[in-house]
Amino acid sequence: MELKATSLGKRLAQHPYDRIVILNAGVKVSGDKHEYLIPFNQLLTIECKRGLVWGELEFVLADNKVVRLHGTEWGETQRFWQHLNERWRSWSAEMSEVAAQVLSEQLEAIGGRVASGHWLTRSQLNGVQAQLRQAFDALPLPTARLDGFDNCRELWRQCQAWLKDIEARRAQHNQAWTDDMLRQYADFFAHIESSPLNPAQARAVVNGEKSLLVLAGAGSGKTSVLVARAGWLLLRGQASPEQILLLAFGRKAAEEMDERIRERLKSDEITARTFHALALHIIQQGGKKAPAISMLENDAVARQKLFIDAWQTQCAEKKAQAKGWRQWLEEELQWTVPEGNFWQDEKMVRRVAGRLDRWVSLMRMHGGSQTEMIEAAPEEIRPVFSKRVKLLAPLLKAWKAALKAENAVDFSGLIHQAINLLDKGRFISPWKHILVDEFQDISPQRAALLAALRRQNPHTTLFAVGDDWQAIYRFSGAQLSLTTAFHDYFGEGELCALDTTYRFNSRIGEVANGFIQQNPHQLAKPLNSLSSGDKNAVTLLAQEHLDALLDKLSGYATPEDRILLLSRYHHGKPASLEKAATRWPKLQLDFMTIHASKGQQAEYVIVLGLQEGGEGFPAPARESVIEQALLPAQEAFPDAEERRLLYVAMTRARKRVWLLFDKENPSRFVDALRQLGVSVARKP
Repeated sequence: MELKATSLGKRLAQHPYDRIVILNAGVKVSGDKHEYLIPFNQLLTIECKRGLVWGELEFVLADNKVVRLHGTEWGETQRFWQHLNERWRSWSAEMSEVAAQVLSEQLEAIGGRVASGHWLTRSQLNGVQAQLRQAFDALPLPTARLDGFDNCRELWRQCQAWLKDIEARRAQHNQAWTDDMLRQYADFFAHIESSPLNPAQARAVVNGEKSLLVLAGAGSGKTSVLVARAGWLLLRGQASPEQILLLAFGRKAAEEMDERIRERLKSDEITARTFHALALHIIQQGGKKAPAISMLENDAVARQKLFIDAWQTQCAEKKAQAKGWRQWLEEELQWTVPEGNFWQDEKMVRRVAGRLDRWVSLMRMHGGSQTEMIEAAPEEIRPVFSKRVKLLAPLLKAWKAALKAENAVDFSGLIHQAINLLDKGRFISPWKHILVDEFQDISPQRAALLAALRRQNPHTTLFAVGDDWQAIYRFSGAQLSLTTAFHDYFGEGELCALDTTYRFNSRIGEVANGFIQQNPHQLAKPLNSLSSGDKNAVTLLAQEHLDALLDKLSGYATPEDRILLLSRYHHGKPASLEKAATRWPKLQLDFMTIHASKGQQAEYVIVLGLQEGGEGFPAPARESVIEQALLPAQEAFPDAEERRLLYVAMTRARKRVWLLFDKENPSRFVDALRQLGVSVARKP
C-alpha cells in the first residue's frame, strides 16, 4: 500500500519526502532525492494530523528523531494511517510476547542468584546490570514502549529497578533475609550466650558478606559476637569446626576465647590461635620441620643484654660509630650524653636498652634487607635513616647470630616464613571462615598473612571485630588505616556497628564518645548505654586530692567494687598506694598503665597524670627517624593516638571516672573535656 502527496501539495510543502510505502515490518518514505527506511522496531508513535487543506503523517523514532510526510489528500491520509496503524499494532502485540519472554528470563536469572534462603553479596550480582543492558539491546521493541503493554509493564519495571539501583535491591533482599533468620533462629540468639544477643549483635552474626568489619565499641559484647558467629556457621552447616580459624593477638586472649567457646558451644574442636601460633602451624604443615621459637622472644632482660653488649662493643671498637651514636642521642633524641665512654655509663645503658630492643624489633618486623628498608623510607628522612640503619646493623647481626646459635626463629621470622610457604603453595589453607578479634591492632605483616591465606582460598570470608576508637598500639606496628579503610585492603564487603554498651552509663559514654569523635578521621558509630548516669559520672579533679578521693570512696564503695588507677606510664604509680593496705584496707585498688588496662573494667576509674610536659599526658612525640621510617605514618590530627588512649581509660569504668590533673600545668586534654561539659570539682 502506498500514499503520495498531491501535485499541488508536493509543490507547496517543499519537503524531501512525498510518498510512503508499507513494507513487511516497516515503512519507506521517499522523495525525488531522498529515501528513509523506518523499521517498526524503531517506531514509538505514528501520528495522523490535518493541516488547513492536506494531511500529514508524523513518525516519532526511538532516537527522538521525527520524520514527516506532508501534502497528502486528507481522506487518503486517514485511510492509509488506519491501515498502517493496525499493521504496526498487530506486529507490536506479537513482539511484546517476545519481549515479555526475554524480560521474564532475565528476572528468573536474577532470581537464581537472589535465592531467598541466602545472603546476597555484591559479587553474586556482578554482571547483572551488564546482562540486563545486553538483553534490552536484543528486545524487538523500543524499551520506551514496554510500559504500554500489559504483559511487559510489571516485568519491565522490575528489571528497571535492578538496573537503576542494584545496591538498594540487594540491601532490601538482605534486610528481609536477616529478619527471617532472626525470627527463625530466635532461640539460638537468645541462648548462645549467657544473655540474649541484641539485634545489632545478631545482625552482625548472620551477615554474609565476604569481608565484614564489625565495629565493637567498649563494652559492646565483641566476644559474644565472635562466639555466636562460630556457633552460627556450625548451626547453618556453612562450615565444619576445622574450617573455622579464630585469631587473637595475645596468648591470654586466645586462651580466654577457647574457654568461652568450650563453655558456650560445647566444643573443643574450634581453637583460637595467635598469629604467631598460626604461622608456626603453617610452617609445621608445609615445611620440613617445625622451627623452635627463640627463648629471647619471651625474655626481655636477656634480649636487651644481647643488644647492650653488641652496642658497647661497637662503640668501644669503632670511634666513628661511637661518634655516630653520640650524635644520634644528642641531636635527634636531645639526651644529655656523658663525656668520654658514654656507653659504659649505667644510667645511659638503662635508658638506651629499651630503645635498642625496640629499634631492632622494627627492623625485624620489616623483614627486608637494609637496602630495601632505606629505599622504602620517606625521601625527606632517607639520608638520616640510612645512617641510623648502619649504626644498628651490628645489633641486628648479633640478633641473627643468637638465633643461629639457638637454631631458632623469632616471631617476625615465623610470619615471613609462613607467607612464603603459602605463596609457594606448600601449604593449602583449609579455612573457609577467618574470625579476627581486636582487629584495630593488626599490623601490615599480620594483614599480609591474612591476604596470603585468602589467596590460597579465594572464597574465604573475613569476619573482623574491632574498634578504631581503641587503636593504641601503633608503637608496636599496628596500622590504623587497615581498619578505617578496611575494604580498600580486604575487598568488597560491609561495615556494621554494635550499638549498645553494657559497661558504662550514658554520661560516661557522652563524654568519652564526644571526646574521641573530635577527631573527624575516627569512624562514626552509635554507642548507646543501658543506664543514664548523672552529670558527675565524669569529673575533673586536681591531683592533690587523690587521698581525699580515696577517703571518700572508702565510705561508700563495697569490697566487691573494683577501683582502677590508671597512668600513662609505669612510673606514674602514686605514692598513696604504699599506705593503701592500712589506710583503705577495704578498698579493692588496682594500678596499671592505660595500655595494660585494655580489656579490663571496674566500677570506678581514676585517671592520673593529666599534665603537660615531657612526662605528660598526652605524651610528647619522641619518635626517632627509625620509628618514622618503619612504623605506619602518623595521623594528621593532633594527639590522635593519645586521645584514643584517654578514651580507653575512661571507658574502663562502669559507674564513675575521675580525671586527675596538675593545676599548675594542666594537660591540653583538660580544656577539651571542659568544652564537652565536664565540670571541675573543688573537692571529691
